[in-house]
Amino acid sequence: MFEGLPIRYVECPRDAWQGLGRFIPTGEKVAFLKALIDAGFRHLDLTSFVSPKAVPQMRDAAEVLSRLPPPEGRTYLAIVANEKGVLRARSAKHLTAVGYPFSISDTFQRRNTGRSIRESWEVLRRLVELTKGRLDLVVYVSMGFGNPYGDPWSEEQLVAFVARIREFGVREIALADTYGVADPERVFSVLERVVRAFGSEGIGAHLHSRPDPGEVRAKVDAVLSAGVRWLEGALGGVGGCPFAGDELVGNLPTEVVVPYLVDRGFDPGPELARLPELAERALLLKTRYA
Repeated sequence: MFEGLPIRYVECPRDAWQGLGRFIPTGEKVAFLKALIDAGFRHLDLTSFVSPKAVPQMRDAAEVLSRLPPPEGRTYLAIVANEKGVLRARSAKHLTAVGYPFSISDTFQRRNTGRSIRESWEVLRRLVELTKGRLDLVVYVSMGFGNPYGDPWSEEQLVAFVARIREFGVREIALADTYGVADPERVFSVLERVVRAFGSEGIGAHLHSRPDPGEVRAKVDAVLSAGVRWLEGALGGVGGCPFAGDELVGNLPTEVVVPYLVDRGFDPGPELARLPELAERALLLKTRYA
């Protein structure tokens, strides 16, 4: 077995599927997720407990989780937007963590969760209480590398935002380039600033990109050079922010990122030989249910 440097690579079928127009049958979701587990993926962002009206694709979240094997060393994460979502998540089988999207852009936070940043701090406080001793809590700082709305943003503001999240006791924080607008230089600068302030433990990067392998690898290099050892992506590069306005911008393609991480000496987990087939399956699901 390959034993490289430790790294946390999160595969995100939830992000890949949530924007598809047609419902993927539960059995097909479960079969794909089991294939990921069998291929050696250790960390899965696989569903969400948000309003079925807002994200109908994930209305079968509890059933999907109940049909998966126990995590046994893996992490199974679901996104939540409020206390009701956490209460539903707490009763689900096999779930290990929930993720809360918290944007540094007030415009996007209102658009994404229906609450302002000020109102969302109180939501976060209650989520911390509700997950304590039950589930791990991850906060995703969306618009973490800038935003197109003209809302105030600077690296200093971002560091202060992360600092306040940590004051709530949250230690797992991933910065998201929600619209895929940050170039590798911006990715490095932001992450390096955050790592300087807080250390690299518990700091992640959820980036979006055009499908060009050179651009993808450059962004991965920027993350690693900043000292961050937690990246996220999706097979086939499927998914990404539905508001990005550029259909070519998607998740970092796992079949490009994972082999590159191995080349750099890291052990992201999945078997390289399985990636082409799994990427083909991911793209087929997108074609079939878009």
